[in-house]
Amino acid sequence: MNEKALSFSQILTIGLMLFALFLGAGNMIFPPFLGQQAGEHVWTGIIGFLITGVGLPLLGVIAIAKSGGDLQTLANRVHPLFGLIFTIVMYLAIGPFFGIPRTGTVAYEIGVIPFLPEDTAKYGVSLLIYTIIFFGLTAWLAMNPSKLVDRIGKILTPSLIVILTVLVVKSIISPMGDFGAPHEAYQDGPLFKGFIEGYLTMDTIAALVFGIVVINSIKDRGITNKSSLTRITIIAGFIAAAGLALVYLSLSYIGASSTDSIGVQANGGAILSAAASHLFGSMGTIILGLAITFACITTSVGLVSACSQFFAKILPVSYPKLVIIISLFSMIIANIGLTQLIAVSLPVLIFIYPLAIVLILLSFMHNGFNGYSLVYVGALIPTGLISLIDGIKTAGVDVTAISQSLEFLPFYTQGIGWIVPAMIGAIIGFIIAVLAGQTKRTIEAS
Repeated sequence: MNEKALSFSQILTIGLMLFALFLGAGNMIFPPFLGQQAGEHVWTGIIGFLITGVGLPLLGVIAIAKSGGDLQTLANRVHPLFGLIFTIVMYLAIGPFFGIPRTGTVAYEIGVIPFLPEDTAKYGVSLLIYTIIFFGLTAWLAMNPSKLVDRIGKILTPSLIVILTVLVVKSIISPMGDFGAPHEAYQDGPLFKGFIEGYLTMDTIAALVFGIVVINSIKDRGITNKSSLTRITIIAGFIAAAGLALVYLSLSYIGASSTDSIGVQANGGAILSAAASHLFGSMGTIILGLAITFACITTSVGLVSACSQFFAKILPVSYPKLVIIISLFSMIIANIGLTQLIAVSLPVLIFIYPLAIVLILLSFMHNGFNGYSLVYVGALIPTGLISLIDGIKTAGVDVTAISQSLEFLPFYTQGIGWIVPAMIGAIIGFIIAVLAGQTKRTIEAS
């Protein structure tokens, strides 16, 4: 029996839905900041940023589709215990500890702070009141998110794209200034610096969470064949990736050309807000604030819903109660402020991101090495150890002696010293698996 096919408009709606789920806090604030910091090196820096901010999330969505399950199914290929722990850590990172709170703080930075009097404290009571409203609305929408999905793909996302397009076109027609000299971090190796900055979007982790949302959306439209599911997911993923790439390129240009007009700002939220005000006056600030608020709410609802569904499976707590708990916890965390939240989250992301990258890349070679779990183990152990040291160093802890002993590793000084050890570990794991006669665990071709 022939299975029904989806029209391009239906696939486009799914792609826009995925784009909307991704298009939240990090997507809006980090490219302008990269642009302002990189200055004349902005295009080299943004290439590195696109690798981790667009390419890897796309691979993550495809990996989930090809695995035929969810994040835990993918991580179970290493070991069931690792699968459970790794999945919990991923959901906590993209959820109530960092990802969800950041949606509220970014919306506040761009949508509220520009309208506060100069002598008013930027954080404190005003942030508390805003986050209570923001996460209260998030919890209410997350209780029944199914109707929100189509509205996101058909109405909210196109509206946001139009607003961002207007902002970018205006910045090109009426340039705010020339690209400045790169700050110290981008003077040498801007490509690698941009690569690391792409971690901050958290989209590779989000892809492992949102992949199943896309698959279920396709299944709801009558597609159940694995090959068709994978193909449509890939197309939707490319639509979302193209949208993200255009947003990143545009916002990084705004940041790179902004210094002469708005000065050096503390974070990307402040840059974007000041740029909108400079280009369009108070009306630009209002429009941008509303657009960013809706974008952040969309992502917040998606993450709260995904986290609640996952934890409802492993904890004796109902989905509605988890929605309230996660929203309340996220509201509390959000009140430490955007710049501080980024500073706290970066060391954790430096640790867990390489693990996610290696897991995703190995998933595409799964059948090639017969699905041996020892290959995953061999690659992830050195990756975890090196990225743990990097994370501790990023947190400000003095690990100079250990770091110096690892500088012989290729790309270590650029922050990605785990790459070669991961490859060597995978090869060693494969050899041991063959010699030990480990059972093959291949999956059907899509």
